[in-house]
Amino acid sequence: MNRTLTAVRGIEVGHAQNDEALTGCTVILCRKGAVAGVDVRGGGPGTRETDLLNPVNHVQKVHGVVLSGGSAFGLDAASGVMRYLAEHQIGYKTPAARVPIVPSAILYDLNLGRADVRPDSALGYLAASRASAAPPTEGNVGAGTGASVGKIRGMGYAMKSGIVTWSVDLNGLDIAALEAVNAVGDVIDPKTGKKLAGLRSGSTLEWMKNKQMRSVEASNTVIGVIATNARLTKPEATKVAQMAHDGLARSVRPAHTQYDGDTIFALATGAVKAEVMLVGAFAAEVMAEAIVRAVKLAKPAGGLPGLKK
Repeated sequence: MNRTLTAVRGIEVGHAQNDEALTGCTVILCRKGAVAGVDVRGGGPGTRETDLLNPVNHVQKVHGVVLSGGSAFGLDAASGVMRYLAEHQIGYKTPAARVPIVPSAILYDLNLGRADVRPDSALGYLAASRASAAPPTEGNVGAGTGASVGKIRGMGYAMKSGIVTWSVDLNGLDIAALEAVNAVGDVIDPKTGKKLAGLRSGSTLEWMKNKQMRSVEASNTVIGVIATNARLTKPEATKVAQMAHDGLARSVRPAHTQYDGDTIFALATGAVKAEVMLVGAFAAEVMAEAIVRAVKLAKPAGGLPGLKK
């Protein structure tokens, strides 16, 4: 059974990465459009077209979302996705042309691999061309290629993370998450309360308490997408994105710091009538499970240990 983001009919996922430079991007396509919302809670975000998703603004649907490494340089990947969609005549119809609506968010991975190679328009186009409804590859791929966690003391004490996805089927109501996990904090299993990955010299919270934040690795972020086949309005999709952050807070400690750019998009394809509170509650559940899987499926890379051998 497909337990990934593509379990939601109409959603496609494609990855592209540079394995030598340890960076990449992930594209989520909704060719027929999806009602979208976003919630940005980290203090250091890097985003594109998120203002458009404000419920008071005009455009209701997006045609894709890009998650990318490369810090702010990686926002260029969305231009390649727009070019791909424009070639296929997909976008918001204007009098002169169809304009693809492609919000994006980035994570900082310049401190692993090569800092002079970043996802660009060409890599975004490649990821879009690879997008399909098949279950996507997970781990050290796409936007998760250079992801890591536990960086409060710098990369010398960090661990490898990645990008993963998870979904639930509630009697025909599909709710799924895809997350690239690059947090400054530790990843905790919310079912047991035990740390899975992060700072290799103890817990991040203990280090913060004892060392009083004398130094910090400042560039991190968890970025991701919740997708559902629920019929939601733009304000309701925004509420789902907000509630999904609860899953992030359950599984990352600390979360939403000034050193993270935590950003979650929500996409609703509109096939099934559903109560927004139900969608939001289970968005948090699949978010938490996806974050746990992000460290469990990460292989060692760039000198960092990973849980998957």
